[in-house]
Amino acid sequence: MTERDDVPHSWLDQVQGPGRWVARIIIAVLAAMLVHLLLTSKTIQWPVVWQYFSSKLIIEGAERTVELTVLAMAIGITIGITLALMRLSRSLLIREAAGLYIWFFRGTPLLVQVVFWFNLSSFIQVIGIGIPFGPTFVSANVNNLVTPFVAALLGLGLNEGAYMSEVVRAGILSVDTGQAEASLALGMSESLTMRRVVFPQAMRVIIPPTGNQAIGMLKSSSLVSVTALPELLYSAQSIYARTFQTIPLLIVASLWYLILTTVLTIGQYYIERYFGRGSSKQRLPPTLIEGLQAPLRRLMSFGDRHAT
Repeated sequence: MTERDDVPHSWLDQVQGPGRWVARIIIAVLAAMLVHLLLTSKTIQWPVVWQYFSSKLIIEGAERTVELTVLAMAIGITIGITLALMRLSRSLLIREAAGLYIWFFRGTPLLVQVVFWFNLSSFIQVIGIGIPFGPTFVSANVNNLVTPFVAALLGLGLNEGAYMSEVVRAGILSVDTGQAEASLALGMSESLTMRRVVFPQAMRVIIPPTGNQAIGMLKSSSLVSVTALPELLYSAQSIYARTFQTIPLLIVASLWYLILTTVLTIGQYYIERYFGRGSSKQRLPPTLIEGLQAPLRRLMSFGDRHAT
């Protein structure tokens, strides 16, 4: 048995004999028809797509989308870890406070939250630091403080923290409690046990859904276009509002989203591979090279059988 013989096969691998090749031919013909439709469609206007694909406005929008995704995920992960530890606290008050945060931010639409932060100055005009019910030492105008970029970060990051808290909590609970008890018995503190024993093992469970959340964040960043923040989708919209070439510009934005999500997916794979070292229970998906080698070996073996 080879290393990957125990990996479940697709439905196509279950088809035996000539039926397998018939199925592959049908799939190949359908794929060729789809490619032909996309390449010859006059609605798509590929020359227009390539014209705007690397335009300055689109590139700047893609950069801002990446910046939003990275910063919002950093905020979300930080809040998520904090809330997860609060949910596992022995204090009922701390657990309920974390639960209230998660309940509120998961229960209200993300778009509503982004719009709320963008219009915060309508609710609070001035924010300051001082003595409660007493004098204020430092104050600032909310309209100047909460820019569209800050409003987008607050909306995306605070909302993501509620979801990441459940991801982190699930990862911590997946680690056998006996390991933490053994570490405490050896004289390790609770914080050291969490950092050195629990979290490294919990990462195997945390990383896959975190990667999924990061990809979701990348696409959810398009919602901040309602604040007129020039991210990727808003940049495409601002161009086709002038040129009336809606479909080509939407394809440009979609291609950039596909490129960025592909980069995140590759990064997630190698992070999973790093934290999955030494795990006999886990079977990681093949790398890109391994994925290409398998069909090539099958094709060569098919040719060898027919040549003889």
